[in-house]
Amino acid sequence: MRELDVLGCDNHLLAVRKPAGMPVVPDSSADASLFDVARAWLAREFAKPGNVFLGVVHRLDRPVSGVVLFARTSKAAARLSEQWRAHRAVKTYWAVGEGRPTAGEGEHVEHLAKDEARNVVHGVRAGAPGAREARTHWRVLAAAHGRTLYEFLPLTGRPHQLRHCARSLGTPLLGDLKYGAREALADASIALHAVRLRVRHPTLATDRTFACAPPLAPWWDLAHTQGWSEPTQRDEPVRDG
Repeated sequence: MRELDVLGCDNHLLAVRKPAGMPVVPDSSADASLFDVARAWLAREFAKPGNVFLGVVHRLDRPVSGVVLFARTSKAAARLSEQWRAHRAVKTYWAVGEGRPTAGEGEHVEHLAKDEARNVVHGVRAGAPGAREARTHWRVLAAAHGRTLYEFLPLTGRPHQLRHCARSLGTPLLGDLKYGAREALADASIALHAVRLRVRHPTLATDRTFACAPPLAPWWDLAHTQGWSEPTQRDEPVRDG
């Protein structure tokens, strides 16, 4: 079974790096999931017999890489899930798009409806059947050779929100054939990476940050030339609100 890249672990949390191409939870493909690998790691690391509890509080699309946080206790699972529902978890993504946007920063607001049969979302008018508002703050970190390195901060949590945002900005993500990319990437990933996640620790009066650099792949060269320095997990003062 694949080795687990652990970003941080305590009695309540397990943060790991998800590789592109691996599902977060078991699916119909029968491929090893991040959940399975993480649970097996916990069983080995802490010599836990029987079924090991592991709570899923959020997911990344299969072709996306980056930080994934699991809960190690039911208390942590409930409290973290509430942070996601209340949009208090701060999620930061890096992405590489084809082309250049017309501005350097902004907040993109649109209404999305999901086509479940095709597993894609479409921009629709407010009030249309299934329409849900999607808000994303974005800024350009670098641009070169006809590509743009973005930082995305989703302010809502809609399916494929960032992928559709990139398309709406006129810069579909590299490898994202569903949303306008010209060609697939060699590993079938898309150039979208969950680079940083900040949550309030479920039992401590601190915020906790986990981060990991984008993959070492040619389509991420713009990211690595920005002088990425991977921060270690750290405790931060709790913010009001």
